[in-house]
Amino acid sequence: MPPQFPTAEGLEAGRWCPNGTGHGTHMAPESIEWPASRVRDTFVKFFMEKKGHKNVVSSPVVPHDDPTLLFTNAGMNQFKAIFLGKADPKSPLYSLTRACNSQKCIRAGGKHNDLDDVGKHNDL
Repeated sequence: MPPQFPTAEGLEAGRWCPNGTGHGTHMAPESIEWPASRVRDTFVKFFMEKKGHKNVVSSPVVPHDDPTLLFTNAGMNQFKAIFLGKADPKSPLYSLTRACNSQKCIRAGGKHNDLDDVGKHNDL
């Protein structure tokens, strides 16, 4: 049996039905084990199903098509061409209006260090 994920409605109401039917025993999300994979999947699923976003798969940590970056340091790097108005009209990114993803990235200290803001953990 595939893992059952909370529904967006259940999460918003602070409950979750483990059998996925919407009926039965509801448990608070805090009482369920939430490994990183479940957090990521629930986040993406919510935005796709409830907000109409398109899931954009995580780009590589070492960008292949951007010589200005040594490594992906933020989740928005893969959308850089869109923000700069340089997206190829034939690219799948060109028509994006709403996107969601869980981007692998490397956060490092330095001049623009925001590690205290974004956290120093590596479990997601």
